[in-house]
Amino acid sequence: MKAITVTDPDAGTAGMTLTEQPEPDASENDVIVRVHASGFTPGELTWPSTWTDRAGRDRTPSIPGHELSGVVAELGYGTTGLTVGQRVFGLADWTRNGTLAEFVAVEARNLAPLPADIDFVTAASLPISGLTAWQGLFEHGHLRSGETVLVHGAAGGVGSVVTQLAREVGAYVVGTGRTADRDAALGFGANEFVDLGTGELISAGPVDLVFDVIGGDIGDRSVDLVRAGGTLVTIAGPPTRRPADGRSVFFVVEAVRDQLTQLATRVRDGRLRAGVGTVRPLDDAVAALNPTERSTGKTIISIA
Repeated sequence: MKAITVTDPDAGTAGMTLTEQPEPDASENDVIVRVHASGFTPGELTWPSTWTDRAGRDRTPSIPGHELSGVVAELGYGTTGLTVGQRVFGLADWTRNGTLAEFVAVEARNLAPLPADIDFVTAASLPISGLTAWQGLFEHGHLRSGETVLVHGAAGGVGSVVTQLAREVGAYVVGTGRTADRDAALGFGANEFVDLGTGELISAGPVDLVFDVIGGDIGDRSVDLVRAGGTLVTIAGPPTRRPADGRSVFFVVEAVRDQLTQLATRVRDGRLRAGVGTVRPLDDAVAALNPTERSTGKTIISIA
C-alpha cells in the first residue's frame, strides 16, 4: 500500500516521504479500514508516541496521522459492533501506525458508524477537534447553561468546535485570537472577541471556564480570569498554576464512540460546522502538509 512515512523526529514535515509499505494485520478486536480521508495535526511529530510503541521501543519508519474516515475492509478476531463494508470514522491509536495510508489497523472501539449523508472529507476533520472540545467542555469542564467560557483560539480547529458546542448548551462565549481571527470567531458563534495581540486579556474575566489550547504565558495569565469554583481546562500541557479557588485540568483526548456519534448528529442537522481547509490527494500529501502550504482550516488528505 502507499503510505506517508517519517523517520527523523527532528525533521518535521520535511522528513515525510511517500513510500510503499506492507498492509497492516488485524490484531484481536481490530478492524482494517480502507482509508478514504485522513486529517493530520502537525504537532504530533513532536509526540513520543509517533516514534515508539507502548513499550517505548522505536518503531520508525512511522506512518503519522490519527483522524480517519473510510470503509471497514477486514475484522480481527473477536471484533464486534462493526461489519465489513461499513462506513466509519474515528481516531487511530496513538502508538501504532496511523492514517496517512491506504489501509490502517484500528481498535474497533475507536470508530463510530458514519452516516451516508456525511462525506468522508468532512468526517476526517472531526475526531480530534470534536472529541477534544466535547471532553474538555463536558467531561472535564462540566459546562452548564448560563455559564461563561473563555475559548482561546476560537477560530482554530479545536476552538471553533468548542465555541459552537458551548453556544449550543446556552453558554456565553468569549473568543480570543489574533486580529485576523475576529470575524471567523464571531462567525462560529462567539458572543464577543478579545484580541490577544493587544495584551488586554484581563478584560475577558471573570469566567466560569477557560478552555486553553495555547499554554505558556497565555495559559498562566488565564488562571487569574477564573472565578471562584471555576475551571481552567488545557490541552497545551500540565498547567504550572491553578485558580486560587478552582480547578485546573490537563487532558489528552480519547476516542469515544458515543461522542463521535453525537458529533456526527450535529453535523447532519446543521448545529456543527466542520473546519475543512485544503483537500489534497495522497500523492501530494508531503507538499500539502508543509507549513508553507497550509491554509485556514484542517488540511485533509483524500486517499481512496
